[in-house]
Amino acid sequence: MPEWLKNAVFYEIYPQSFKDSNGDGIGDFNGITMELDYIKSLGCNALWINPCFDSPFHDAGYDVRDYKKAAPRYGTNEDLYHLFEEAHRRGIHVLLDLVPGHTSEEHEWFKESGKAEKNEYSGRYIWTDFWIRGTKNHPYIAGECERGGAYMLNFFKCQPALNYGFLHPEEDWQMPIDAPDCMATRDAMVDVCKFWLGHGADGFRVDMAGSLCKDDDEKQTGTCAIWKYILGKVREDYPESAFVSEWNNPMISLNGAGFDMDFYLDFPGNGYNSLARDYENHNAGSGEDRSFFRAGEGGDILRFLEDYLPKYEATKEQGYFCFLTCNHDTPRVSATLTPREEKIYNAMILTMPGVPFVYYGDEIGMRYIKDLPTKEGGYIRTGTRTPMQWNHSNNLGFSDGKAEDLYLHLDPASDAPTAEDALNDPDSLLCSVKTLNALRGENRDLQADGPFETVYAAKEKTPFVYRRGRFVISVNPEKKEEKVDLTGRLADARKLTKIYEIGSSDCAEGILTAGPQSFVIFRIG
Repeated sequence: MPEWLKNAVFYEIYPQSFKDSNGDGIGDFNGITMELDYIKSLGCNALWINPCFDSPFHDAGYDVRDYKKAAPRYGTNEDLYHLFEEAHRRGIHVLLDLVPGHTSEEHEWFKESGKAEKNEYSGRYIWTDFWIRGTKNHPYIAGECERGGAYMLNFFKCQPALNYGFLHPEEDWQMPIDAPDCMATRDAMVDVCKFWLGHGADGFRVDMAGSLCKDDDEKQTGTCAIWKYILGKVREDYPESAFVSEWNNPMISLNGAGFDMDFYLDFPGNGYNSLARDYENHNAGSGEDRSFFRAGEGGDILRFLEDYLPKYEATKEQGYFCFLTCNHDTPRVSATLTPREEKIYNAMILTMPGVPFVYYGDEIGMRYIKDLPTKEGGYIRTGTRTPMQWNHSNNLGFSDGKAEDLYLHLDPASDAPTAEDALNDPDSLLCSVKTLNALRGENRDLQADGPFETVYAAKEKTPFVYRRGRFVISVNPEKKEEKVDLTGRLADARKLTKIYEIGSSDCAEGILTAGPQSFVIFRIG
């Protein structure tokens, strides 16, 4: 596992929405490069850049047309190489977004694969052997190519599935995972990784990482074998490269497949979802939202811990199960949390184990913009992908172009938060993020592999108190003061010194008084 991940704090950038440097209304590589000092000032020392390879953008770049070519709307390959160089000069690592399970239907591999005459790429995708025979248990398309078969989809209609094989083939057209064509697909992905690593990238966030082997078993044995091969080949030449999976199953992704990190994703009903997005659970239709960070709603931290702790304990020696403030697929927490609740929520995310990821704009409290028309397959996610709000100049500083040319509409509110305002407000969420990232960087116990244990957590009660080595942290999202006797739970309960707080809290003679809507870090001794 790369040593640099221990002290990494990532900043996720949706490139088309971050910073437009040429006035065409779409963010670009040079715009990111222009704002590297801002990112560094937040205490973020790593980037995850969403898909930026050549694409028809039916799915915002997750439909890749050429893995080795930068999307022209963002700039050239040379612009991206320059971004790597400037980031490294500031001590910032850069992950690109790798989409290994499918390509665009416009990719040259697929065009060749769809030809009637057999060629090198005929087996690069999953095809049935007859034009009216579909793919059992998987969506498919027929009748669009010369070839007399149907091809399997991995997600949207525009995304034919690359062929990594079936764990237990049942049809003549299905290949085992070690078939020559399936091995060629693996090697092609190794080649893509090495190409970008050779030009300065530091690793990859891997989209739909668990989708490679079809009809896999419960432990995803086939997909794990494929990833062990790919990652092993890449690490032979680039041992410090980092890989984070979009999987949400660390027991498989870290222990089985060999990834360095896995994301705790916003899946309805899981522990992460219960913190701030409980409205997405099975009671969502009733309007019920018992998120832990929503004051007065009866949220329960045990719903989070009962899901999180077994995964953390089972994988903490193998890699990092990582928290995100949000991502491009997830509603911003501003959809339901107040600014104070957002601040406490972000503070907890930044002080948990693993490598934290801050989604662009979350540090200034950007709002989720509801009911936007879908853009490039965004649908309800579109409201999370609006342009970054830098200042109160033209287009809130995102672009010098015309408002009608912007990738997406900006927050129309007169009080739309901006980075400029946040930087000038010592009590802002941004300043809190900076301070917490600095504390994390200065103290090993608060970093990715620092120890973690629960000190106090009770059903439908606050505060939630946890320990990270020599630090004790209290989280109280409720609007009332809460007291907890820590003397029987913490040997050093009478030796706590407060070093950071949101709101007002104290600990005297081992009795913790957690003020209303508070977050506090104590140092032992």
